[in-house]
Amino acid sequence: MPVNVVMPQMGESITEGTIVRWFKNEGEDVAKDEPLLEISTDKVDAEVPAPASGKLAKVLHGPGTTVAVETVIGVIAQSGETSDVAPAPKPEAAAVLAPAAATPRAAPTPATAVAASVKATTAAEEESELLRRRSSPLVRRIATEHGVDLANVSGTGLQGRVTKEDILAFVEAGKSAQLAAAPKAALSRPAAVPPPTSRTVPFATGATLGPSGPFTGDELREPMSVMRQKIAEHMVLSRKTSPHVHTVFEADMSRVVALREGNRTAFEAQHGIKLTFTPFFVAAAIEALKAFPVVNATLNGTEIVYHHHINVGVAVALPHGLIVPVVKRAEELSFIGLQRAVTDLATRARNKQLKPEDVQGSTFSITNPGPYGGLYGLPIINQPNVAILSTGGVQRRPVVVTDELGREAIAIRDMVYLALSFDHRLVDGATADQFMAVLKATLEAGEVELV
Repeated sequence: MPVNVVMPQMGESITEGTIVRWFKNEGEDVAKDEPLLEISTDKVDAEVPAPASGKLAKVLHGPGTTVAVETVIGVIAQSGETSDVAPAPKPEAAAVLAPAAATPRAAPTPATAVAASVKATTAAEEESELLRRRSSPLVRRIATEHGVDLANVSGTGLQGRVTKEDILAFVEAGKSAQLAAAPKAALSRPAAVPPPTSRTVPFATGATLGPSGPFTGDELREPMSVMRQKIAEHMVLSRKTSPHVHTVFEADMSRVVALREGNRTAFEAQHGIKLTFTPFFVAAAIEALKAFPVVNATLNGTEIVYHHHINVGVAVALPHGLIVPVVKRAEELSFIGLQRAVTDLATRARNKQLKPEDVQGSTFSITNPGPYGGLYGLPIINQPNVAILSTGGVQRRPVVVTDELGREAIAIRDMVYLALSFDHRLVDGATADQFMAVLKATLEAGEVELV
């Protein structure tokens, strides 16, 4: 019978969603779990998988339409079936199966053998469907990519559901076992700063907003996307809410650059992820936030709310906007854990696989315009945070340095500008500068354990 495609509920607080686009047209074949349409909510953009295989028989709501969650927005039907909306399933009383008394059974006839074979096939299909229901499309994709049978993964979610954390832990455990059997790539700390190497600027990434079609006159007007509208609302609200003040520091990143360039290949070989600058900035910010908890606080009316945990929002540039997924309890993570969390969130953000809880609960934020050549930025605070850090591009340039004997010289160093925007209602300039001094000293020390 036909299967309804409904607007999913992406979180407890989300009551509606906007259809951005359909990946399939009416009459086209669809496969179960393949991306069927893209939706946008006030929290995240996401791709909705097809609930069944068949043909997209009817599209009830087109792009740009906002509907309530659980609203039927399309119908998938098999060949020869009608495209009518399927009736809502009625609750049925569960059948109670009682074990029958054991009785001698005759040898199976060919007919009964065929029936038993059909029942076995049906049971296997039911087990496959049960496993599918116990996991999300993202979990199944990760399992497929790593050749994992979900039947072997213990689920910790509701009713035994396999969560993303479950499958990632299972995959990591398998990698750990392989690494234990194979010699590990050596991580080394270089004795001296290596000579400068050429660097390229990844201009191909980031926001690329532009008209969707050719100009037919002097102007071309298009409606803002839901994400763009929310960004606009949040930015205007933040400016109206917080009196922004900015402070800019310069830090010598030479030790961090040497540490990264000397170990990036071994790090990727050992952990399966690239070593970037972001976790170095996050780790330094964590140390500064521990020293100055007020920068990790929020305001609620006339009350200061101090947060026990440090939840760092890391801005990710997307072709259609900007989103800030959150590394939760960052202070509890190792350096490898920070890199893994940042990589995972950025990847899922670009693939539109974030959940509402992934972008909620930040207590401090970091944005990085540096890869595009910017020296530094003066960002708008991500409410309800009271501060946001902007990291510029790491550039090699001549600076005056002082040796251990106090003698000055000109040297080529890897330098970076760090800018902090803070809410002057709560954070004073002296506090902000002391916070930045700790962050700068942590980066310049370069004492990060990569293992």
